[in-house]
Amino acid sequence: MSRVSCAACKYQRRKCTSDCVLAPYFPANQPKKFQNAHRLFGVRNIVKILQELKDEDQKSDAMKSIIFESDMRAKFPVYGCVECISYLRQQLQISLQELQDVRSQLEFYRQQHPTATYPNFDR
Repeated sequence: MSRVSCAACKYQRRKCTSDCVLAPYFPANQPKKFQNAHRLFGVRNIVKILQELKDEDQKSDAMKSIIFESDMRAKFPVYGCVECISYLRQQLQISLQELQDVRSQLEFYRQQHPTATYPNFDR
């Protein structure tokens, strides 16, 4: 049975073997994902990181980070993932302010109607 080359091996024009360390992270149908990671980190550095990690969960987490960071760098060439993180931080601050406003409003209503029962949302 012939094995389909992963995106990394296709890009490097190599035969993809069963022990290819990049195959689980760069499927053949997602070549752009590999190209982004290769452009930012280089194949040698990615392989070195994977070889230094023993636990499969750590390898998976490391590769998710590498892929995310390289995809964000391709999408936002100047700031990369910092732009995405800044946006998410801003959204978090807005949500926390909204939560504080709702809690204040709820406290106001509790003071206006002390005998009513309210669910506890203060978790």
